[in-house]
Amino acid sequence: MSEEEKLLKEAKKLPWEDRLLHKNWKVRNDANVDLAAVCDSISDPKDPRLREFGPFFKKTVADSNAPVQEKALDALIAYLKAADADAGRYSKEICDAIVAKCLTGRPKTVEKAQMVFMLWVELEAVEVFLDAMEKAIKNKVAKAVVPAIDVMFQALSEFGAKIVPPKRILKMLPDLFDHQDEKVRASSKGLTLELCRWIGKDPVKSILFEKMRDTMKKELEAELVNVMGITRPTRKIRSEQDKEPEPAAVSEVVGSGPSEESAPDVPQQVDEYELVDPVDILTPLEKSGFWDGVKAAKWSERKEAVAELTKLASTKRIAPGDFTEVCRMLKKLITDVNIAVAVEAIQAIGNLARGLRTHFSGNSRFLLPVLLEKLKEKKPTLTEALNQTLQAMHKAGCVNLADVGEDVKTAVKNKVPLVRSSTLNWVTFCIETSNKAVVLKVHKDYVPICMECLNDGTPEVRDAAFSALAAIAKLVGMRPLERSLEKLDDVRKKKLSDMIGSSNGPPGVAGSGTVQISSGSVSEAVEKSFVRRSAASMLSGKRPVQAAPANKRGGSTKPVASKKGDVSAQTKNVKSVEPEDVEPAEMTLEEIESRVGSLVQADTISQLKSTAWKDRLEAIGSLKVQVEAIQDLDPSVEILIRLFCALPGWSEKNVQVQQQTIEVITYIASTATKFPKKCVILCLLGISERVADIKTRVQAMKCLTTFSEAVGPGFIFERLYKIMKDHKNPKVLSEGILWMVSAVEDFGVSHLKLKGLIDFCKETGLQSSAAATRNATIKLIGALHKFVGPDIKGFLVDVKPALLSALDAEYEKNPYEGTSAIPKKTVKVSDSSSVSGGGLDSLPREDISGKITPTLLKNFESPDWKTRLESIEAVNQILEEANKRIQPTGTGELFGALRGRLSDSNKKLVMEALSTIGGIASAMGPIVEKSSKGILSDVLKCLSDNKKQMRECTLTTLDSWLAAVHLDKMVPYITAALTDTKIGAEGRKDLFEWLAKQLAKLNDFPDAVHLLKPTATAMMDKSADVRKAAESCIGEILRVCGPEMVSKNLRDIQGPSLALIVERLKPYGGLPEIHDSTHAFTGGTVFKSTNRVGKPNSNSVGDRLPKHGSKTGSTRGVPTRSSRAESLMSVHDIAVQSQPLLNVKDSNKEDRERMVVRRFKFEEPRLEQIQDLETGLMKYFRDDLSRRLLSTDFKKHVDGIEMLHKALPSIGKEVIEVLDVVLRWFVLRFCESNTTCILKVLEFLPELFETLRNEAYSLTESEAAIFLPCLIEKSGHNIEKVREKMRELTKQIVSIYSAVKIFPYVLEGLRSKNNRTRIECADLVGFLIENYGAEISGQLKNLQMVASLTAERDGEIRKAALNTLATGYKIVGEDLWRYMGKLTDAQRCMIDEKFKSKAREMDKRKEGKPGEARAALRRSIRDNGSDVAEQSGEVSRSMPGPVFARETYAHPEIHMERNMLPRPLAGIGGPTDWNEALDIIAYGSPEQSVEGMKVVCNELAQATNDPEGNALDDIVKDADRLVSCLANKVAGTFDFSLTGASSRSCKYVLNTLMQTFQNKRLAHAVKESTLNDLITELLLWLLDERVPHMDDGGQLLKALNVLMLKILDNADRTSSFVVLIDLLRPLDPSRWPSPASNEAVAVRNQKFSDLVVKCLIKLTKVLQSTIYDVDLDRILQSIHVYLQELGMEEIRRRAGADDKPLRMVKTVLHELVKLRGTAIKGHLSMVPIDMEPPPIILAYIDLNLQTLAAARMLTPTGPVGQTHWGDSTANNPPPAAHSADAQLKQELAAIFKKIGDKQTCSIGLYELYRITQLYPKVDIFAQLQNASEAFRTYIRDGLAQMEKNAAAGRTPTNVPLATPPPAAITLSSPKLAPLSPVNTNSLNDTRPQNARLEPTHFNLLPAYSEEDNRMGIAFSRGLSSDQMELRHTLSDQRSDRFPSGVNSGTLDAIRERMKSIQLAAAAGNPDSGTRPLMPVNGNFSHNNLQHASDHAGAENPVHAGVLPMDEKALSGLQARMERLKSGSFDPL
Repeated sequence: MSEEEKLLKEAKKLPWEDRLLHKNWKVRNDANVDLAAVCDSISDPKDPRLREFGPFFKKTVADSNAPVQEKALDALIAYLKAADADAGRYSKEICDAIVAKCLTGRPKTVEKAQMVFMLWVELEAVEVFLDAMEKAIKNKVAKAVVPAIDVMFQALSEFGAKIVPPKRILKMLPDLFDHQDEKVRASSKGLTLELCRWIGKDPVKSILFEKMRDTMKKELEAELVNVMGITRPTRKIRSEQDKEPEPAAVSEVVGSGPSEESAPDVPQQVDEYELVDPVDILTPLEKSGFWDGVKAAKWSERKEAVAELTKLASTKRIAPGDFTEVCRMLKKLITDVNIAVAVEAIQAIGNLARGLRTHFSGNSRFLLPVLLEKLKEKKPTLTEALNQTLQAMHKAGCVNLADVGEDVKTAVKNKVPLVRSSTLNWVTFCIETSNKAVVLKVHKDYVPICMECLNDGTPEVRDAAFSALAAIAKLVGMRPLERSLEKLDDVRKKKLSDMIGSSNGPPGVAGSGTVQISSGSVSEAVEKSFVRRSAASMLSGKRPVQAAPANKRGGSTKPVASKKGDVSAQTKNVKSVEPEDVEPAEMTLEEIESRVGSLVQADTISQLKSTAWKDRLEAIGSLKVQVEAIQDLDPSVEILIRLFCALPGWSEKNVQVQQQTIEVITYIASTATKFPKKCVILCLLGISERVADIKTRVQAMKCLTTFSEAVGPGFIFERLYKIMKDHKNPKVLSEGILWMVSAVEDFGVSHLKLKGLIDFCKETGLQSSAAATRNATIKLIGALHKFVGPDIKGFLVDVKPALLSALDAEYEKNPYEGTSAIPKKTVKVSDSSSVSGGGLDSLPREDISGKITPTLLKNFESPDWKTRLESIEAVNQILEEANKRIQPTGTGELFGALRGRLSDSNKKLVMEALSTIGGIASAMGPIVEKSSKGILSDVLKCLSDNKKQMRECTLTTLDSWLAAVHLDKMVPYITAALTDTKIGAEGRKDLFEWLAKQLAKLNDFPDAVHLLKPTATAMMDKSADVRKAAESCIGEILRVCGPEMVSKNLRDIQGPSLALIVERLKPYGGLPEIHDSTHAFTGGTVFKSTNRVGKPNSNSVGDRLPKHGSKTGSTRGVPTRSSRAESLMSVHDIAVQSQPLLNVKDSNKEDRERMVVRRFKFEEPRLEQIQDLETGLMKYFRDDLSRRLLSTDFKKHVDGIEMLHKALPSIGKEVIEVLDVVLRWFVLRFCESNTTCILKVLEFLPELFETLRNEAYSLTESEAAIFLPCLIEKSGHNIEKVREKMRELTKQIVSIYSAVKIFPYVLEGLRSKNNRTRIECADLVGFLIENYGAEISGQLKNLQMVASLTAERDGEIRKAALNTLATGYKIVGEDLWRYMGKLTDAQRCMIDEKFKSKAREMDKRKEGKPGEARAALRRSIRDNGSDVAEQSGEVSRSMPGPVFARETYAHPEIHMERNMLPRPLAGIGGPTDWNEALDIIAYGSPEQSVEGMKVVCNELAQATNDPEGNALDDIVKDADRLVSCLANKVAGTFDFSLTGASSRSCKYVLNTLMQTFQNKRLAHAVKESTLNDLITELLLWLLDERVPHMDDGGQLLKALNVLMLKILDNADRTSSFVVLIDLLRPLDPSRWPSPASNEAVAVRNQKFSDLVVKCLIKLTKVLQSTIYDVDLDRILQSIHVYLQELGMEEIRRRAGADDKPLRMVKTVLHELVKLRGTAIKGHLSMVPIDMEPPPIILAYIDLNLQTLAAARMLTPTGPVGQTHWGDSTANNPPPAAHSADAQLKQELAAIFKKIGDKQTCSIGLYELYRITQLYPKVDIFAQLQNASEAFRTYIRDGLAQMEKNAAAGRTPTNVPLATPPPAAITLSSPKLAPLSPVNTNSLNDTRPQNARLEPTHFNLLPAYSEEDNRMGIAFSRGLSSDQMELRHTLSDQRSDRFPSGVNSGTLDAIRERMKSIQLAAAAGNPDSGTRPLMPVNGNFSHNNLQHASDHAGAENPVHAGVLPMDEKALSGLQARMERLKSGSFDPL
């Protein structure tokens, strides 16, 4: 290896900075290359390495070595491609370095420097870029200036003027125009031209031309003529690239072709005002002597002074200043006696307005009245100046229409007509130049002004008013003017309509000027690599050929792709969206040959040029072979196609050469993955000509088909249209069309624009004089018919009849196949640009909205029937022109106009309208159902006409509608029509017959079941024809729905109709449930005859409507016929007495309630509501009761109420189920004026509500919305007795519906028009405040409504309002004034007097002072704090009414004296039980949930005070649900309080949580997930910065702290540990309750983690005393998950940064290991210890064990010696029998292991010494027969030393052994592998006996492996033969690996292992009397422990006193056994 190579290799080890600044240039070069590679590999813009690399480049790009400098630029380019906008922090220094060092270097260096600048612009460092350019253009070397200008030019052309501000470039250009270097001047000219393309020519001329030399001006003027093109950005900045790639794709695909083509090439409009700097004119104005001049006596001097101001103000932008005095002077000058001075002053105002714009708005409004007044002058110069100035003021934004309304009103009332007309003309100009939104806001002010001026006596004023109205109508439409125009006569209406119609341009013109930037072009630019462009290329003659897109991807796409999961998919999407450059550029043969040289041999090209056809044929054959040999064809496709087009070319005469050429082109098109469209264009003309030649036709058609597969047939078709149409050879047209036929059959129509194809066929193919062409076209149209169906005929109606017959014949040959017509071939690349509105969505539809003009719609309402008819015919003509295929756009108003014609008095017009509606439905298709606005219901009403012709026309329209939409969409309208009483018998008969006819065509139609009820009703119709039609229809309904569905929907059918349907169902197999339900109709025949004879109590709407609506309904004749009816009814009543009064079996109350709209204001019942009520009464009430309730006779109503009253005690639950129906009926009765019935209702309702209260039922929201608005509104009845009953009833309702919810209804009653109602409601408010003040305290702000009543004229209302306010004053005190809003002095005085009177009254009665109770409560809270909550032993369920618990935090209720604030218990409106309370907490508002929390606190207090009862047990079951509700409510209450509300609800929720967690049983019942949510929420609010600023924020923070400590004390410790460890992870930003603050997310997460760490510290401090209360396995699992998620790299990084969360987790783990010692390894049941690589937690446990052992801080833990991560039988051999010998041998084995370990040898020797003391008869050395003599000697010496130490009173912890045990062991045996459910390697494998087995899944330190191995081997040799046999038996039962299955032997082995642990624990520890014994691994049963203890006690009395073990000791092993049993053990 050479020295240089060594140097480079060594340098790679250096830091980046040292490498990049190394003194050796090759090292620097190599470093830059490596840096570029690293940057290329970075996909995340937030990668920390990017921030590290950023500062390097300012030095590297300035390298003195040119090659190194180039590589540095390459690295910088790679860096900028990978980075995001954050890299902008380094942009200034880097750009300055590049300007200084790179712009004068090599051409390649300059190009790369320019690319760097472009990337900085892409990263939004535009200002830095322009700063650098300002420095660059000042360079003395012209060579450096030109690249700077070029890069500005390129940045502007690619990114546009929106990103690169033209203003700064305009400032740089003047210095460059006079540069001495010609190239600089040329480049500056090019940059100027590019600016013109972006901001327009005029701004550039006005700003720059005055600073140019005349020569330069002439040159630029000549060049400006050639400035054209679309100013679209071709490149996006990085942030925009990252945003929306998908929507861009969608918009391109969906956008229609014409709109894209019609986008004009207009430059982007940039306001010139923004490009210039403001100029101060006040200072020069002062110096010019303006003030002296304007005060001069001579008019000429005044004019000159003002002229100076006009000149100064003519600058484009004036600097803002104080122009007040100037304007005051100008105001005087406007009225100057000299016209010239006035004109000059007016012109000066105009200039000031243009230059100052919005800064002149105040002064403009000051001057406007004078200017408008001056319009009276008739001098043309003055008038012109005034108009220009007024218009300039509006255009500049100084005034707007909203501001000048009053001035305009004044001006149009001026006595001079000229002022009025000119003002209106100016208003018209302002309206026309304003946008629609502004006019929409102000039109209400200006329309009345204009309407008033229409009556002016001066024609000019009227015309100006008409113009203003027309301008308004143009912008906002006619609708806002409709109401105003009603006042006009017909002549003026017509004139205005004509003006509006003539001023309306073609629709959509206004928006046509908008340039729609194609997102595809941007995507394409992104994909291209950097192409250097010169600014000088803009000059004529220097414009380069557009560079072809390179294959290399642009840097800007890299970050975009990196943010997507699937890069390939994203690339694919981008490619499918980007528009392709399809027009091929010119290329000479020399250029083609030079580029194709590497692909094709030179000899082949020479032969292609040969004049001998054989040479050319041979060459083309050779070329074909060479092309087929190319591996990657894609990059060479275009150049090869260009070669074939040039050589041999399409003029080749030899047929064989032509055929070979076409075949090679076909091969290329079929092989290339992407075949460019420009290649198709190069070949298409030649191929189309070859199609016309019979010798090459086959190959050419095949080639065209291949092209279609490559780029889509749509593109080929569009290009062929023009070629075939213009070609002189008719064969080209005919044969081309025949190829199109085959293409349609191959590809279908999904890729074609059908409109263009059909037009081509009509205009070219069918018009051709050649028969072959016409026949081919007919075949093509026939092929289209196969795919699109008969709709195509509508496009060909104007074709000659002979051709039409030929087309019909072709249609028969190609019948419509619909979706079954599957294309044979597919397109490789999605041709999104060719897919239009046609394709599979049938034929294109036309937008006719532009043709639906306001004039046309107005003519529909014309009084002249001929005009109306012409309008309908005009619509038909529009449909014909659109080929009867239209879009729904803009048809809404058309349907509205046609709807009006359906009720036209002229029947002919109605039929025409029906026909037109049918035609629109056919033309629009399925979408008509949504666009028609329910017009079908009006169509069906036409069936009520007596004329058969009209009904037939209606049915024809229905047929057209049915063809467009399916019958299921029409069923709702038909159902409504069948129940419409206005449709006569003939109409219903026709509709039933039409229905039966349509249903007969269907096999299965479930929606027909909705027709069942009206059809069944019609079967009982009095018309025989209707009955017959209905019977035929019912048969079809039964057939298409099936008997099962019909039988399920019979509940809505009543009476004989039901019996008839049941009869029809019998043939279908008998329906017993139906027969049961109809058994009540045994007298069905009698009932039918009853209907025919007497017609009693008709239930139709028409019978009851007069009764409900007015008092004039006649009932004459009814009594004479009802006597017979009554007798029959009574007979029927007897028949139904056996039935229950209410039938609620099929009650669907929830569905009914969903239909109720909750309104506080009462509305009279609508007709459909009355119909629903009838249906409900007949359905759920017994027949006799429903007939009484539905009768028109009030006496029957009274009878019905009495029936309900008597049965009420026994039907309470049933009434609840139909309570909404009952309440609706009562509302109907209240709306009537029958006092007897109302009083009866008011007698019944109190009983009903009492029953509901006894049933513990509360009204639902829907029931309240049904009943309460009516009750409140009718409470002001004119009869006193009724009012009293209603008053009592309203107060009673509070027992079943809370006061909080009633309050809004009462407030709405205060707005009633009935004074008595308002009085009653005011009294009711006082009642609620007095008795339920605590509940409605949050709504006291509404008392301002009561206070406003004190201003009423009615004295009774004022009195009621004052009484209510006095009641509130008694409770609240002086604070009540805050809630009463704004009051007049008179009101305030009146209320004050009332309050004083109330205070005196209270003092007289000794009730204290107003508001005293509330103040006492506050003091109690302040004095007692939270102690009240903890000390209160009993909580009353409800708080005394007048006390407002706003400040109560410590406890929801404070004990107060009863006599002080009495309140009846009946007034409670809160929840009644525990479950309802939880529901209110969960779903109620913060204020409502307080009531639920009161109940919860009450229950908790009672349960806590009664420990012997079982109430607490029930609460424990719901504890988790309770805490979950409260945890969710915390955020809601705090957010509610942050809006400015009281913190009352916050205090309640925290207090309820405190009471819950004070009880350990309840706290332990909370689940871990709930605890997680709660702790997270509490900690977040502790950190929220807004809490201290809340109401009582300090108390809330204190309460949050105390609650958090209480949770940590009493909640389940395991759950607390797991939750807190889990919360150490970064928190999701969406969890934070506060809005985004200035703090970074990382800072907020850091604060949150600090709080969590504090909580963990508190738990860890007491871990020593709570170690037996926690589940160690679960805690270790959570630590394991935390560490694994971090990963070792992150852990190392955080360790260096001293990360608090990680340090806390390590601390918890350290404490656990310290307390449990080696037994901690037995609690790893939930950690996958056998995973690869090993879990991180294992290494930390080992490290802690070693550290603690070295420090001798390990807690003793029962049987010791387990140091492997598996469950080793070597450590814990299962005993052969329960004997003391076996246990002793087991313990000795563990001790010998300790002695073999250097770290624990002293402890082992000490324990062995203790064994010799306890068991003096045991021969220890007999167990060491297989050990070496040196080891045995070591043990003897050690025991002797221990005996000396014991005599001296020393322990092994302070006297370590100096000599470690010997490592040599004479004999060895196989080490036993661990017994683990995961690692179960067989022990009886064929390894040699002296082989060492390493632990399989974890590499232990030497102390845990080698010595342990040796001692295990030594001890195994010393075991008895029985024990060895047992070991081998166990090893035989193990399986080789866990994944193959766990056999029963494994489970048995584990069971034996557990037993051994139990025995060892019971017998092994000599110190068991002094400390608890802690087992190694898990839990065991009490029986086994007892058995082991007894056994040990019998053998050895010394051990009889062993303490019982911890029950969790074997949990890990047991958990593994359970998982093994279930077979579901799966490592995490």
